[in-house]
Amino acid sequence: MPTLLRRGLNLLRTLNVRVQDLESGSVVVSRRHGYEVIPLGRGSWVVRRGRPDDVHRDHKAVMDHLAAEHVASLLDHYRVGCVLDVGANTGQYAKQLRRYGYRGRIVSFEPVPEITEKLRAAAAEDPDWHVYPYALGREDRTDTINVVYGSMSSMLGPSDFGTTRYKRFQRSREEKIEVRRLDGLLDKVLDGLDDPRPYLKMDTQGFDLEAYAGGGDRVREFVGMQSEVALMQIYEGMPRMNESVSVYEADGFEITGMYPVTREEKTGRVLEFDCVMARADML
Repeated sequence: MPTLLRRGLNLLRTLNVRVQDLESGSVVVSRRHGYEVIPLGRGSWVVRRGRPDDVHRDHKAVMDHLAAEHVASLLDHYRVGCVLDVGANTGQYAKQLRRYGYRGRIVSFEPVPEITEKLRAAAAEDPDWHVYPYALGREDRTDTINVVYGSMSSMLGPSDFGTTRYKRFQRSREEKIEVRRLDGLLDKVLDGLDDPRPYLKMDTQGFDLEAYAGGGDRVREFVGMQSEVALMQIYEGMPRMNESVSVYEADGFEITGMYPVTREEKTGRVLEFDCVMARADML
């Protein structure tokens, strides 16, 4: 039985959806406990329990899966040998890469010391997952970060909109961290890879363009990238989506996918997209 099919059947079983294996790779799937199997198209279904009580939450789960599959396919298509995970938090993105089949090098950057230790613990059993205790920025320096509960710590202060939207900003604290330029670290993080074809992922809570600027001319070595781009400014000075995308496009990156990250519950409008991009001239 193909690996992908086996994974899907195992997932159905965890949801108490009855799966009966037949010969020749065929299965029977039956529903119980109110589960609904919704066909999406040829060879694809969504399984959910009952009617959704939160449509946006359901959509978010589907979009997260589609984004992860898209990135995994892109890394394979572009033969990526190293992913730089900037703003790694406790390693959620790197773990997702492994779950979706990426086996190359991962280099994670996380500047908040207590979070860096959790990240190191997550990477401890993975010999090709490396951790650096830095933020990336436009210049090498010591700076202050606003540490926020969860995954929203930022070099920028919250906007009025952000403070209203996220009550956790009221419990933030400042902490000294080290900031490094990407181009000054690149040789070290790619050392030992004959053909790294690197991919840059950034999730720095409004600081992506600053992290990107520190790559200098060497950003053109990256075959692809992804960045959180904002429609609403959660942080003061956070660039809007059109500004960010224009910078990336000027360096030859082209959009391959846009996936909603957060929404405003009251109106349903998207606050940020995860923008996935690639360079057509690097295939």
